[in-house]
Amino acid sequence: MKKIVVLTGAGMSAESGISTFRDSGGLWEKYEIDDVATPNGWRRNPALVLDFYNQRRKQLLESKPNAGHYALAELEKDFDVQIITQNVDNLHERAGSTKVVHLHGELMKVRSTGPGEEVFDVDPKHPDVNPGDKCPKGYQLRPHIVWFGEAVPEIEKAERMTHDADIFLIIGTSMQVYPAAGLINNVKPGTPIYLIDPHEVNHLSNDIIVIQKGASEGMKELKKILLAG
Repeated sequence: MKKIVVLTGAGMSAESGISTFRDSGGLWEKYEIDDVATPNGWRRNPALVLDFYNQRRKQLLESKPNAGHYALAELEKDFDVQIITQNVDNLHERAGSTKVVHLHGELMKVRSTGPGEEVFDVDPKHPDVNPGDKCPKGYQLRPHIVWFGEAVPEIEKAERMTHDADIFLIIGTSMQVYPAAGLINNVKPGTPIYLIDPHEVNHLSNDIIVIQKGASEGMKELKKILLAG
């Protein structure tokens, strides 16, 4: 069974109504990134950071996977599909994908600020995390998110996955955020690379097969190509 390794970014979940950094009028526009997505922001005002991610969690719980998410999950019938996502939502899993690596953390998880940094699931029925909410050892809980300036723990695993791909697929990412954007350099020579994005991504190799559509329509087209092959 051929192995398809998929790198997904914000454009993957845009059709589900998940705000991206660059959305005009979106959630991020009301905040400075340094205030809500950096270790310094957390140290300065943890209450603001927790409130911000509570809002993002609420938005996620009101959202549903789109046709692109479901199409990726359905490909598991015919391929070994492994997803590397820059997204912190759980829409891939909710659509049925079984092998998902989250490079930038997960919104529906929190972790301890104490030694060991244990990770805990957030209860969807009680999704807010507030100052004073502590792990069993008594340490404040923080979002399980990789903030700007923090290490990306899963990147080495993602590099190995990419190297072993028979087909590499990029969906909804500008390929400008590192280290994720560098994963394409781990693809073995001769491996087919597909890019699904409604916007032009100009700085990539001419060898890449581009489907200039959104995630849902693009995946519909790609599925026909892959299953015909």
